[in-house]
Amino acid sequence: MKKRALKIMAAMTALAGILALSGCDRKAGEAAAAGDLLSQIQSRGELIVAMEGTWSPWTYHDENDQLTGYDAEIARAIAERIGVKVTFVEGEWDGLFAGLDAGRYDLVVNGVDITDERAEKYDFSEPYAYNRTAIIVNGDNEEIRSFEDLEGKNTANTITSTYAELAESYGANVTGVDDLNQTFELLLTGRIDATLNAELTYYDYMKAHPDANIQIAALTKEASRVAIPVRKGTESETFRAAINDAIEALREDGTLAALSEKYFGSDVSQVPQE
Repeated sequence: MKKRALKIMAAMTALAGILALSGCDRKAGEAAAAGDLLSQIQSRGELIVAMEGTWSPWTYHDENDQLTGYDAEIARAIAERIGVKVTFVEGEWDGLFAGLDAGRYDLVVNGVDITDERAEKYDFSEPYAYNRTAIIVNGDNEEIRSFEDLEGKNTANTITSTYAELAESYGANVTGVDDLNQTFELLLTGRIDATLNAELTYYDYMKAHPDANIQIAALTKEASRVAIPVRKGTESETFRAAINDAIEALREDGTLAALSEKYFGSDVSQVPQE
């Protein structure tokens, strides 16, 4: 009986060891998946995308108060390619990247230009749009005709945007604002001399406000590259690859060109020709 009891105890000990090992393997697999952002997103079935929602035609609310725009549709298309639903979180520009850094958002899709400074902190997708920067002034302004003319002038932009940085680099005094509507209000009421923004954003604004007394004073010679930033690290590598695959598929099947024409009236997915 003692031998039989010992055999039973040995078998139970071995079984416990096997279960413990399988549990460890399962936990290790879960930990590996938890370290891979794409796996996390697919596991929860949701892609969390941050954008302003106030920057037409990139991201804005239509007459039915539905979030739409070029970036909103790009984000939806990427989520569909990955096989998940998309959840949008709207906020002011300065807070979008703080949320991305903290892991509250998976992506910021908001007409983000690739810059050297941003590339040090984030990994970027392939560009999905190209955009020149315009100096926008009051229609009666004859003093500003080049970027050099911004020296000592008062401009306005969201303070951490590339537009604010560019204006400051030419000696402008930049006032921080929350959104595009506030910027144009300051310009139209004469409280600033100019603002820097996307050329395409100006055309979209004029389409909605044809009587607005503003004009483009100058344009950058080269177009900036608009792409999607992701957090740096090995956990984001497969996620960024999946985003690139989605963008390439959308380019090849004509979706990018079609969305460009829909929202901008031209194909912004291609490098603009001078």
